[in-house]
Amino acid sequence: MVSTNHGAQPKFPPKLTLVIGNKNYSSWSLRPWLAMAGRSVPFAEVLIPLDHPNTKQQVMQYSPTGLVPALKYGNLMVWESLAIIEYVNDLHPEAGLWPEDIEYRAIARAMASEIHTGFQALRQQCPMNLRRRAAGRMTAAAEADVMRLVNYWRRFRLEAGGNGAFLFGEFGAIDAMFAPLATRIRSYEIPVDRVANEYIDAIYNLPAFQKWNQAAVAEPWKIASVDNVDKLQSMRR
Repeated sequence: MVSTNHGAQPKFPPKLTLVIGNKNYSSWSLRPWLAMAGRSVPFAEVLIPLDHPNTKQQVMQYSPTGLVPALKYGNLMVWESLAIIEYVNDLHPEAGLWPEDIEYRAIARAMASEIHTGFQALRQQCPMNLRRRAAGRMTAAAEADVMRLVNYWRRFRLEAGGNGAFLFGEFGAIDAMFAPLATRIRSYEIPVDRVANEYIDAIYNLPAFQKWNQAAVAEPWKIASVDNVDKLQSMRR
């Protein structure tokens, strides 16, 4: 278990503590971490390596589900990525996690909710693995997921992005929610159009993401089921 502080350093230690898993693999941990770090919300980080015999026991200290991420604030514990982001938004409205425009804010939240349950084929066939750079096998269902992603990115980056590089101009919670899906396109070398690639570049160029990515590739832990996903999928066919 590793602890780290992020964001502007206040006089006293930050009260928010975000519990995450491996940075190379944990897509759900990346989402609230990037939303908070990318909008300069100060927090402490506790990293619990996944896929270890005592992982669930350690996480259960923070989350009733035994899953990461989880947010600790005083005696309160909040689990689930989107719930964490919404709670942080309530605590720090000045951070501007969601678009100011009420209609765009509703759309951003709708897409964020879809991410929780959608894009299953892409997520299962191409698990997040930031160290990877190799093409993967894509089923028709995964290709359909990618097309839906690209359509979202193209529409809102062009329609609502203005002069900004992100979906609604400045980086926000919806970009943090999409970030792990964007990394899959880069890691598995999935071809997409120029607008989608520019959006992915914007995420990779974000200082907060670069900090996460650098830590991810330096991690000593490996999860064989993710690193060998191509071989395992071939065996199932």
